[in-house]
Amino acid sequence: MPHASITPGLVAAAYFALSRFAYVVGVGVMLAGQDRFRRLTTRFGVEGGYRRFRRIAAFLMTNDGVSFVVLALLTRDTLPAGVTEAVPRGVVLAIGLALILIGAGVKLWAARTLGDDGYHWRNFFLPDAPIPRAGGPYRYLRNPMYTVGYLQTYGLALLLASLPALLGAGIAQGSILLFHWLVERPHYHRQLRVES
Repeated sequence: MPHASITPGLVAAAYFALSRFAYVVGVGVMLAGQDRFRRLTTRFGVEGGYRRFRRIAAFLMTNDGVSFVVLALLTRDTLPAGVTEAVPRGVVLAIGLALILIGAGVKLWAARTLGDDGYHWRNFFLPDAPIPRAGGPYRYLRNPMYTVGYLQTYGLALLLASLPALLGAGIAQGSILLFHWLVERPHYHRQLRVES
């Protein structure tokens, strides 16, 4: 049996998978524990628990973003020849750039609308905090951060012609939408019942 060599692309894919798992599952477990059992605020107080969570979550989020860029860079020019021959490179670059601008623009607009507290889930730490009634892109989209706000990942994958990054973009978006359904949505529904 031939010995398979470990390539930089394989290492980048593993780094991305582990980073995405750590971000979505790590933040999800911390928020679910806080939401149901007040784990962090019981142990560290409201401000201390939130600061501790925010520091860990910010690190995991940043690491996740870096891992995706590394994956795209180390696996560039891996789109199948049929795709790259069928669509002129200039068209692919224009589509990729448009997706990056739209996705990043909507994500920044949504983050600015939510503010730092909303972006970092502070309402999980303040039981009486009102549900954010955000305007901005939330007037037009139910979840702009996790839908249109992920277009830049697909755009970067296209710019670098990276098949693993294109697949990674789908995995990243699917996992964050699952996180929304399993962690954020139940929390907001419980808050709505409390406010009613």
